[in-house]
Amino acid sequence: MEKCCNTTPEKGQPKKHNHSEGDGHDHDGHDHSHDNGDQTVFQMFLPAIISFVILLLGIAFDNYIKQTWFTGWVRLVWFLAAYIPVGLPVLKDAYKSIIKGDVFSEFFLMSIATIGAFIIGEYPEGVAVMLFYAVGEVFQTMAVTRAKGNIKALLDQRPDEVTIMDNNQPKTIKAKEAKIGDVIQLKPGEKLALDGELLSDSASFNTAALTGESKPDTKNKGEVVLAGMINMNSIALVQVNTAYEDSKLSKILELVQNATAQKAPTELFIRKFAKVYTPIVVLLAIAICLLPYFFVSDYQFRDWLYRALIFLVISCPCALVISIPLGYFGGIGAASRNGILFKGSNFLDAIAEIQNVVMDKTGTMTEGVFKVQEVSIAPEFNKDEILQMVNVLESKSTHPVATAIHNYVGDINYSIPLDNVEEIAGHGLKATVNGKELLVGNFKLMDKFNIRYDINHANIVYTVIAVAYDKKFAGYITIADSIKEDAKATVDNLHKMNVKATMLSGDKSTVVQYVAEQLGIDNAFGDLLPEDKVNKVKEIKAKNQTVAFVGDGVNDAPVVALSDVGIAMGGLGSDATIETADVVIQDDKPSKIPMAINIGKKTKKIVWQNIILAFVVKAIVLILGAGGLATMWEAVFADVGVALIAILNAVRIQRMKF
Repeated sequence: MEKCCNTTPEKGQPKKHNHSEGDGHDHDGHDHSHDNGDQTVFQMFLPAIISFVILLLGIAFDNYIKQTWFTGWVRLVWFLAAYIPVGLPVLKDAYKSIIKGDVFSEFFLMSIATIGAFIIGEYPEGVAVMLFYAVGEVFQTMAVTRAKGNIKALLDQRPDEVTIMDNNQPKTIKAKEAKIGDVIQLKPGEKLALDGELLSDSASFNTAALTGESKPDTKNKGEVVLAGMINMNSIALVQVNTAYEDSKLSKILELVQNATAQKAPTELFIRKFAKVYTPIVVLLAIAICLLPYFFVSDYQFRDWLYRALIFLVISCPCALVISIPLGYFGGIGAASRNGILFKGSNFLDAIAEIQNVVMDKTGTMTEGVFKVQEVSIAPEFNKDEILQMVNVLESKSTHPVATAIHNYVGDINYSIPLDNVEEIAGHGLKATVNGKELLVGNFKLMDKFNIRYDINHANIVYTVIAVAYDKKFAGYITIADSIKEDAKATVDNLHKMNVKATMLSGDKSTVVQYVAEQLGIDNAFGDLLPEDKVNKVKEIKAKNQTVAFVGDGVNDAPVVALSDVGIAMGGLGSDATIETADVVIQDDKPSKIPMAINIGKKTKKIVWQNIILAFVVKAIVLILGAGGLATMWEAVFADVGVALIAILNAVRIQRMKF
């Protein structure tokens, strides 16, 4: 297991992650470093099993099996043998904590309580306390390991090996061994393992694993390509420009592993509370043991020491300092399993309180992939012939419009005689077909060549491609960025949560209003510059309402930084998204926005259930223990039993369906 730590920067500022190796998980500043390495579940439970078997035999010798030898030092050694497998690691942790200056750790409480039980002859109780504590630790380790496993399986998509060119000969090596400057040979269908620069003239990549975008991304020589991209067509050569551990995938993996370092307010409070609470508990235990000497006539030191030890065991804040971080970690793990990456547990709390979701349009609620919406060709022209000519002419362009037309018309008919092809910047394309002029572009192109038309293109919501052939207006094709399948359900689910939806876009207002009407969005504004978006968000925040902004995290960095929670769609494509957004939705589905809010709400609910459970049970048993009405067994339940229940409750979120 790894332990990550980072510092929490100013909102919207670059977040720096410092990755350090470790084997524990931190609660209340105490490192539970029972090194599990690659142990199986049986190996992890083995010390507890050994302890449990010896303890049961000891109890049987005490109460059920008649014999004469199980007394004195034999009985002590027997129960010590039961104690050592589970107690020794905790005693070591207590010693390490004291050396570091952290005297009042939960390890210290467990140690003095169980050693005290041995001193007064309550050997079985001493073993039982430590045994159940050890079992709780294993359950906790398993829960955290599984959550990290979910995250790692989702994110660590890098190939283990790469083919590099060594003296113009392909050579397969471990991806980790590739150095900056090496040239990778990437065959069609292969996934890139490291970030680099494309050396080939051009190549098409499937970026779905990174951004959720189904549209192939064509890169030209000199452009950056990222780890996780899949080469689609011909063999490509890529020069490595980033170390394996610094690739985008590595950064995101580290980001999520670091997420637990950014604590939620509830978590921070519990940590501070435990630091004050624990020494007070120790002082109260000493008082319970010694003060009655001055007030009770039949004072028995052993009886009051036993009560003090019970008080210590009950008071141990394990249930809180273990289950609360685990609850948040479970929430982060559950979100990661659903393709939602939270940068810290603080954002789980923040998103649970969101009242407004402000969203960008292109790539967030729409596909970001243009598609033909309508084809209107004048009756005097053959529609199929015109479309075939447009398709072959557009094949000379790399514009997304050309891709949309090609996807609509189909295979290109290269037998069409195309001459004098010319691209007119800002207008469109011009060519000669069968000796006649073919124009394909915007209406400025029609005006430039004095082509008369009788439609008011300003009233058309979509992008319009005008076509003229033989000096006559042949018709037009409308192209639009289609609305995502789950966009309408997203807005409906937000409304069910009493969350308002607002759309802000730099696209033209007619398009923005149309999309907003289709989706049922509460407010929509188009023709906005980045600073206009900032002002709109400021207006909402001025009403003392919380705001989550959903965008691409690059152009919208200022507004992402201003919002209470910044959410990036398909954010793996850029450093800016990783640095500024608080939540990254990996597969680009807007339906993950209400899902993220729901996960935040469920996590917060589970955390508070654990807090209330721990305090109520502990308060009851503390009163009974101080009054001499509770034994060490009740104390075990109040401490370890409640901790186990809280852990199981926290793990529950990882099994929930959202």
